[in-house]
Amino acid sequence: MLKLQLIPHSEFERVRQAAMPADERLSLIANMCRANTIMAVKRAGSGHLGSSFSAMEIVTFLYHEEMNTLRVGIDSPARDVYFSSKGHDAPSLYALLFSLGVISRERLLRLRRFRGLDGHPDVKIPGIEANSGSLGMGISKGRGIAWAKRFRGTGGNVYVMTGDGELQEGQNYEALTNGVQQRVGNLTVIVDHNKVQSDKLVAEISDIGDIVRRFETFGWYVERCDGHDFSAIRAAFTRFRAITDRPKALVADTIKGRGVSFMEHPVALEKGSGLYPWHAGAPDDVSYQRAFAELIATVERQLSTAGLPPLALEDVEPLETALRVASSDHSDSLEGEQISQAVATTVTDEYVSRAYGAALLEIMRRRPDVVVLDADLSADCKIREIENEFPERFIENGIAEQDMVSMAGGLARHGLLPVVHSFASFLTARANEQIYNNATEGSKIIYACHYAGLIPAGPGKSHQSIRDVSLLAALPNMVVIEPCNAEEAKMATEYAVDVATENCAIRLIIGPSPRRIPLPSGYGLTLGRGVELRPGSDALLFAYGPVMLHEALVASEMLARDGVGVRVVNMPWLNRVDRDWLAELVKPYDTLFVIEDHAPVGALSTHLLSALTEMRLIGERTLHTMAIQGFPACGTPQEALAQHGLDGASIAATVRSGLPATRPVSR
Repeated sequence: MLKLQLIPHSEFERVRQAAMPADERLSLIANMCRANTIMAVKRAGSGHLGSSFSAMEIVTFLYHEEMNTLRVGIDSPARDVYFSSKGHDAPSLYALLFSLGVISRERLLRLRRFRGLDGHPDVKIPGIEANSGSLGMGISKGRGIAWAKRFRGTGGNVYVMTGDGELQEGQNYEALTNGVQQRVGNLTVIVDHNKVQSDKLVAEISDIGDIVRRFETFGWYVERCDGHDFSAIRAAFTRFRAITDRPKALVADTIKGRGVSFMEHPVALEKGSGLYPWHAGAPDDVSYQRAFAELIATVERQLSTAGLPPLALEDVEPLETALRVASSDHSDSLEGEQISQAVATTVTDEYVSRAYGAALLEIMRRRPDVVVLDADLSADCKIREIENEFPERFIENGIAEQDMVSMAGGLARHGLLPVVHSFASFLTARANEQIYNNATEGSKIIYACHYAGLIPAGPGKSHQSIRDVSLLAALPNMVVIEPCNAEEAKMATEYAVDVATENCAIRLIIGPSPRRIPLPSGYGLTLGRGVELRPGSDALLFAYGPVMLHEALVASEMLARDGVGVRVVNMPWLNRVDRDWLAELVKPYDTLFVIEDHAPVGALSTHLLSALTEMRLIGERTLHTMAIQGFPACGTPQEALAQHGLDGASIAATVRSGLPATRPVSR
């Protein structure tokens, strides 16, 4: 079994109290935090190491030297405020806050676990000042905090970390303009300029050019320095203190993966054949042991140079046996694939997203009018092969969903069929007005909404898409489909491209399917109709997608042992219902259940209830909706599903309680 070790808080206290030059102390602390960061990510099974490591010196300097936060208290109105807009570097911030005693050992070890630490920053965690993860909002939010501090006279400065790729988001430039207009001199933005996005160079995805000049053009005071050199960082912040009439920006030149030789750009990029392999996901066992050993060796050398005793490491409890850690194929080990194997779950190697990508590639080989648009998520959306085979019909827009969607509208107006890709939470919410505008023009566009639903839950609520169906289904000419397996994903892709006359949104989970869901022989997609997966005469249960259908089948199997027969129907059409089919289907049943991989309003249950009501079929029937109530839980799949009552056992209990007390027992 893999051995994991932690540098305890007491070791950080020892280093802070030792007599040594300031820069050596800060460098030592930063590397100690790196070691704890990689341990926490490995234990979690996913996380972002590359950008966590590149930001480490900046965050260490801010908390230990520049900010008053620890001196005045993390709850004081007069405190300086720091938060990361990019959010991917949350593990490094957590490690730093642990080193300061703000976050407990127990909580650090529950990274991406229920009631632990969310995969992206969340304000319910001690020391976290703002939620992030959906990119491009941080400068605006920081400006609001800075303005409030000035207005209330509380004092304190505001520091916001952004990624360089994040500067592709248009909201940043609205914030830059208004920051100068409103003269928020207590705001400083730090750009972690590591020059690499998810897995490619920023300049290759969507070149943002001279960042210093960009900020200066908007009227900001700008410094640039080596983001790993504490003396250079200190000098820049010293000069910042003299500037009080306008906001400041530090462009910090950093190295993605800093501190681990084989994770550092450009070495890692070269070994990855042009793709950076350490953006997201946990390292395999061999890579982890090698990286951790390298970091500990660096720390030990620094301790020896300072005349201090060696580290006293603590053993960490073994990894949970249910955790499915990242594979050694890092080019395909992005965080969507870090799905845990849990109770009653057998994780397969089937991915609906891969089947979708393969089907779209085949279509493009015969349809020269199809063009693909991407928002720096080619690997996650399984369209890298399309990018390689059809570069002339692959349009990379970078981190700019609104721009991408409006561009798709222009393409569609002039005879092309655009297929737009991003994570569902970003694509359907951030670009919703643009999607609406496109829809009003009557052109056909296909939206591939990846990372849909509750699972994987480790990254936290910024990535869990539970409102996308309601946003899309409100459009009169938008069909929303969620396939349950690879076979149905191919059908859905072909339907959207070749058959549909309306706009289509295909909702896709990003990780492996919990089970292979068999479809009846001869099954084909028919608009508004689902298909039975399991017979039963006591209740009718609708579900969709690999995750929720798996849990529905688990529940029906459990209930069958108690003599309760539940008919499970896969309903891939989330906002279209064939009323004749529905009327015939519900005839034998007084009790209906719907499982949503979504909020309780605006998805399948809403449309089924509307159809039943209009057909006057609801009558004495009851329709129970099991959905994601409130904000989605962060944690392993089983933790999140159980928290929302959507695991098999909870569904079975809900069905039992929803059945009439006088129900005859099925035979």
